[in-house]
Amino acid sequence: MSIGALSRATRIPVETLRTWEARYGFPVPERKPSGHRVYSLASITRLRRIAEALSRGHRAGDVVAATDEALAALLTATASVAPDARLMKAEPAGSQSDILKAVEAFDVGNLTRILLQDWARLGPLDFLQTRIAPAIREVGDAWENGRLEIRHEHFFSEKVGDLLRSLRLPFEERAAGPLVVCSSLPGEAHALGLQMAAMVLVVAGCRVLFLGTEVPVAQVASLAKDLSARAVAVSVSQASRGAAMTTQISSLRRLLSRRVGLIIGGDGAPRPRPGVEVIQDLAALDAWGRRLVS
Repeated sequence: MSIGALSRATRIPVETLRTWEARYGFPVPERKPSGHRVYSLASITRLRRIAEALSRGHRAGDVVAATDEALAALLTATASVAPDARLMKAEPAGSQSDILKAVEAFDVGNLTRILLQDWARLGPLDFLQTRIAPAIREVGDAWENGRLEIRHEHFFSEKVGDLLRSLRLPFEERAAGPLVVCSSLPGEAHALGLQMAAMVLVVAGCRVLFLGTEVPVAQVASLAKDLSARAVAVSVSQASRGAAMTTQISSLRRLLSRRVGLIIGGDGAPRPRPGVEVIQDLAALDAWGRRLVS
């Protein structure tokens, strides 16, 4: 069966299956003479057992690559868990309050554990939409109301950025689509929105060159030309919104070839204009990336 059919049969997101294949070597597809990748029906039973183990609180790294005997032992060991406790375990591993508590305590281990468990359960797009984006807003709100200090915000940004970079690598190794340069422009120092955009694009199959923050406009345009990039993606946060950023975006558009697309995202993105596409929703960015690849 196709990976889509396998996903529907097991209720495990397609991108989660792909992540497990890259990271743990399962499920393993077979390749038909036509080149299409298909999965054995036997994969369904094992994947359902893996999902059951995850719902009982086991980590993906412990169960996806486990032997059938080890997986059966894990399930047997947790068979006596009370029904209400199992339901609780089936929820995503971390709530936003759990994330905020880890940030307050500078608890690297707990923050990483919560986010990795949510990544394994949710798949890339849902992970970004329902965990990372709300966490960014919550940390920002907590900083504004005095609950957190700037050191907490920097800790959170650096650790989440490191995690997103590491999670993006397996997808980058497989991506073979058109090249998209991801950057922010001078005056925009926030990187997490750009990290999220890069993750969405590479999962969609685009090759991504991640430049980071505050890169001069002329250098972004020059690099896009030198590497024959298909598009440039720029992130603009609310903090950098204004006439100066709008002017830089207009300058970038003039310097880019007409065949190179320019997409802008983030809470501070200006209004769309000829040659500039504004995409502020991750699902819409995912659809845009898949159209670019197809």
